[in-house]
Amino acid sequence: MQSKRWMMMLAMGLVCVAAVSGCKKKTAGSGSDGGIGGVTGADLNGSGLGGRPDLNATEMAGQFVPVYFDYDSAQVKESERAKVEAVAEHIKKASGVGVIVEGHCDERGSREYNLSLGERRAQGVRAYLMTLGVDAARIQTKSMGKEKPVALGHDEESWAKNRRAEFVLFK
Repeated sequence: MQSKRWMMMLAMGLVCVAAVSGCKKKTAGSGSDGGIGGVTGADLNGSGLGGRPDLNATEMAGQFVPVYFDYDSAQVKESERAKVEAVAEHIKKASGVGVIVEGHCDERGSREYNLSLGERRAQGVRAYLMTLGVDAARIQTKSMGKEKPVALGHDEESWAKNRRAEFVLFK
């Protein structure tokens, strides 16, 4: 009886080790879901990974202010357009630099709905960048859904901070 219990504990331990070692951070573009949760846009480096080059060495996140959205909306508000315009100016001046627009949502709604809404937000910002003269081949999108909140509260103030699009530049 004691050896059965020991074998069961050993088996559970091995399962835990296998699960932990198999759970590496998923990089953008490694998904196969056609853009929702993955990166969409032009394949800038021929990597075949949804167009996103290996960003481990060349990713530049947090350089720009996020664009915020109204509840259940993907429309870039007039008050947020200057933020997108600043990104557009930078991209147009910096040769060889592209941008990934990451769409985020608050915690309300299902995972699937928020992935879809996050993608629409990212695509809305992408469309506005293109009207500002940024080449479409230099803009990619990714939906983060509700998976990466910046505010963990369960109130309107927190939700408003999580309804956003963020910019990640890459070379």
